[in-house]
Amino acid sequence: MTDRLLVRGRWLVTGAAESDGTVEDGAVLVTGDVIEEVGDWPTLHAANPDARVIGSERTAVLPGLINAHHHSAGVTALQHAIPDDLLEPWILAHARMRPSDMGLNVLLSADRLLRSGVTSVVEVMSGGGPAEAFADRLGRGLAAYDKAGLRVAYAAGVSDQSHLVHGKGQDAVFLDDLPPELRDQAGVQLPGPDQLTRADYFAVMDEAWRRYKDHPRIDVWFGPPGPQWVSDPFLQEIAERAESLDVGIQTHLAESFYEKLHGPRDYGTATLSHMGELGLLGPRFSIAHGVWLSEAEIALLAETGSGISHNPGSNLRLRTGIAPLNALLASDTTVALGMDGTTINDDEDFFAEMRLALRLARTPHLGGPAPAPTRVFEMATLGGAKLLRQEGRLGRLAPGYQADLVLLDTARLTWPWIAPEADPRDLILLRAKASDVTSVLVAGELVLEDRQPTRFNTLEVGRALAESLAAEAYPSEAADMVAALTPHLEAWYQSWETPELDPYVVYNSRR
Repeated sequence: MTDRLLVRGRWLVTGAAESDGTVEDGAVLVTGDVIEEVGDWPTLHAANPDARVIGSERTAVLPGLINAHHHSAGVTALQHAIPDDLLEPWILAHARMRPSDMGLNVLLSADRLLRSGVTSVVEVMSGGGPAEAFADRLGRGLAAYDKAGLRVAYAAGVSDQSHLVHGKGQDAVFLDDLPPELRDQAGVQLPGPDQLTRADYFAVMDEAWRRYKDHPRIDVWFGPPGPQWVSDPFLQEIAERAESLDVGIQTHLAESFYEKLHGPRDYGTATLSHMGELGLLGPRFSIAHGVWLSEAEIALLAETGSGISHNPGSNLRLRTGIAPLNALLASDTTVALGMDGTTINDDEDFFAEMRLALRLARTPHLGGPAPAPTRVFEMATLGGAKLLRQEGRLGRLAPGYQADLVLLDTARLTWPWIAPEADPRDLILLRAKASDVTSVLVAGELVLEDRQPTRFNTLEVGRALAESLAAEAYPSEAADMVAALTPHLEAWYQSWETPELDPYVVYNSRR
């Protein structure tokens, strides 16, 4: 018997770096959880005749893809009858969702991630309520990722300064402006007296960190929902705790036009600059979205080694805009790719998100910036590895790297014919779909085989989640509140606009 595994491929896409390329009729030799050797199939097979073989002459083998920003949802917002909208009213509409089990949500989302070739993910969980409920939700999510076999940086956070509208003290001002009959309805959305305190939050996070600090696939990070929701002292303490525990921080920042306006209104400067003043910026810090970053803020990201997850599908669906990807790539910022739980087709297909990122960034004139497919593939692999602070371990097929591999069936991609000079990397990025993924390895273990997760039964999980949701009554009072409050919420943010700060004019003036 041997613990060696040979992964055979028509093409081995070793990575996106300049030193990487494609090995034809190749194989990856896996020993335990690491890659021992990458080479041609005949030589490696002859040297390891007893090794188990997976893959074939029609398989493409890729390094595991890294989803750098995610919110697990077994049932999506659309399936909860919450249509796409501008970000701020869309967030409010979540108040009318039926509650569901975090563990089941993560498992069903993990199923879709694995089927899309994702082996590592940054999961961002925003919670609240009593400390016990927050701890239970966090624990269920972590346990589900452990069961699924993915790598995860689980970033959990809570809000402490606003819950309805952006900014310190603005909830009270917003409520005061509402008609009296609506004020009490809206106030129900604010935390009750049993809301966990900052001390409670850090106690829960410390316990989770201790439990998983030696886990080979799970990291516990801090995930403040966004500076507009979290006070400066809380953010500073998060930065200090992250430093002491040597863990990461990820937050939403500059996602919507109104988040852009929040910085000067509350801090007198751009939000990212204020994060620097608080001591958050650095290689352990990353933001999601960054649609409205200025050139100065992009330079600050690069200068401090901070990272960003670009989430193109979510940005389009929630009408936040198109992030300045070309400027980010030109700045040498750490740029990764995320699905945000809100992909363009509501299906968690990472290949579709790579293509969307590529095509949105291709400018319509000769000599203009247009990233190559390999550059976007780099975001989905090496960029994600750097954001995770896992450079040298993830994102490539090379000796010493973790054995996180994705196997694709190339039959559909190449039928009925392809030119022999076609670049397999371009072909895969521009034509592959999640449905082409056949197997996935994480740390040398087959966690997806024959297009099915090996560690849990997707149908059983889906059935359990459907039954639990069907048993929940529709929150009609919350739905009535959302319907009544939405026009006031929209008017609140519209009042921030001025002729020189019209979102359409500002957005188009920088493109």
